[in-house]
Amino acid sequence: MSKRDYYEVLGISKNAGKDEIKKAYRQMAIKYHPDKNPGDSTAEEKFKEAAEAYEVLSDDNKRARYDQFGHSAFNGGSGGFRGGGMTMEDIFSQFGDIFGGHFSGFGGFGGFGGGRGSSRRVNKGTDLRVKVKLNIQEIANGVEKKIKVNKYVSCKDCSGTGAANGSSYSTCSTCRGSGYVTRITNTLLGQMQSTSPCPTCNGEGKMITDRCTSCSGEGVVRDSEVISLKIPAGVAEGMQMSVSGKGNAARRGGVNGDLLVLIEEEKHPDLIRDGNDLIFNLYVSFPQAALGSPVEIPTVDGKVKIKIEPGTQPGKVLRLRGKGLPDVNGYGRGDLLVSINVWVPKNLSKEEKAMLEKLVNSKSFAPNPDSSDRNFFERMRGFFD
Repeated sequence: MSKRDYYEVLGISKNAGKDEIKKAYRQMAIKYHPDKNPGDSTAEEKFKEAAEAYEVLSDDNKRARYDQFGHSAFNGGSGGFRGGGMTMEDIFSQFGDIFGGHFSGFGGFGGFGGGRGSSRRVNKGTDLRVKVKLNIQEIANGVEKKIKVNKYVSCKDCSGTGAANGSSYSTCSTCRGSGYVTRITNTLLGQMQSTSPCPTCNGEGKMITDRCTSCSGEGVVRDSEVISLKIPAGVAEGMQMSVSGKGNAARRGGVNGDLLVLIEEEKHPDLIRDGNDLIFNLYVSFPQAALGSPVEIPTVDGKVKIKIEPGTQPGKVLRLRGKGLPDVNGYGRGDLLVSINVWVPKNLSKEEKAMLEKLVNSKSFAPNPDSSDRNFFERMRGFFD
């Protein structure tokens, strides 16, 4: 089933600002929140769909890629971005601040992080960015790349909890296990109340009594991982793909960050890319252009032979249909454009110069000649090959 347009999901226009996007998502989240619609699977799917749309449209980089490439901008790697695979925990941890932190006042409806059994903040690992270089053949056909990434991974000794084996947890005395602290500030308009993650326990609501020695209680250690990237055909320089969950691991469990893959193109020695089309500048000698000749040219699939017709003029462009690059969205394939250039020799022998000087007044050398002396060109072929 195809995904709906993200702007349509949130009911906003494509030029909507960040505040409008946030407001639209907040309204959708309240309307379809599972605590307000218990047992309603349709409402839960709409809740997740809205979170997916907000994840993209609230991020300037992701929004720009979506506007340019649509949903296919996130189809790379092992599952693209979190999208439809987001769990409720993912949504609450990522967008819990959409209501200003610990929200608990919607007629008993717990809101984000408050009414689903726990008010503790879920940690999220940071994203990583890597660059991947591709040659023209890899771009044309798609490729699977394996890359080694240095990053934070979950500590094996404590399974990412940060606690030594057998260690117990104590309730944070500052927030009394809620993970949040509330402050009241006196202002000219009266008292203002604000809620923020507890600084003592970092919003976890609990404290480790015995820290893991391998990770010093952080739950993560520096290591490396070999990651397989499935890069689709037709990607372009500067395009960025997101691989869900392959960024840095989160402290003491939680949601891993994403791996952002930036595409770089290696220049081809002969072919020039222009969107999905490829351009090849073909140089032929004057006799080849005048008499016609078969020539060999490069393509992404190897070399092919084409025929230069007699009397071909400099600047003529031959179009080889379907010999370009595939569209990343699957909308067909570009062409190979062969631009004809006639090579004029810079150094001539005395004999060659003498022969050419005899032709200065020849009709065949005048613009749009009425006739040509093919026998002459046959005699001259050897001087320009």
